[in-house]
Amino acid sequence: MNTTESLQHFEEITEHYLQELDSFSMEQLRYQQIENEWSLGQMYLHLINSSLYMQLRNVDHCMIPSEDSVVSTGEKTETGKAIFDQGGLPPVRIQVPPSPQYTPEQPQSKEQLVEGLNAVLNRMREIEPTLEKADLQHTALHPRFGALHAKEWFMFVEMHYRHHLQQKDRLKKEIESNT
Repeated sequence: MNTTESLQHFEEITEHYLQELDSFSMEQLRYQQIENEWSLGQMYLHLINSSLYMQLRNVDHCMIPSEDSVVSTGEKTETGKAIFDQGGLPPVRIQVPPSPQYTPEQPQSKEQLVEGLNAVLNRMREIEPTLEKADLQHTALHPRFGALHAKEWFMFVEMHYRHHLQQKDRLKKEIESNT
C-alpha cells in the first residue's frame, strides 16, 4: 500500500468511526464493563491522541529533523518488519497495564471526539502530499517496531485505526448487552 491508498483507507475508517459515534450516548461512551478496561470513549481518545501526539509528530520529526528531535539510524524490529510486510497489525488483543501516561481520560463530550477525529483526518490530508519528499534515511523509533521513516509512521496511523475496529466492535457489544 502506498501513502495515497493509506489515506483513502484512513478516510473510510474515520467516516466509519464518526458514523458509529452518532449512535452512542455519553453514558455509553463512558461505560466500562470492567474497571481496568477502557471505555469506548477512551479508545476513541487513544486513537486521536496517539495519532496527533506520537505518530504524526514522528512524521514531522522525520520530515524536518532538528536538533531537538530524536532521529535514529536504527532498523525496524522483526515485529516492525512483520506488520509492514503484512500491511497491518495482527488481530490480537494488546493490553497495557493502566497508567497515567497511557490510559486516556474519559471523554468530555461527543464534540471533543468528533473534533479530534476530524483534526487527525485534516492533518493526514495535509501531510500526505508532502511525503514524496521524505528522506527514508530519517527515522524515529517506535518502542516496539523500531526505526520507522515518515511514510511508515503515516501508514501506521491507518493500521492503528484499523486494528482498533475489533476493540470498538467488542465494546459496542458490551454496551448493547449491559445498558
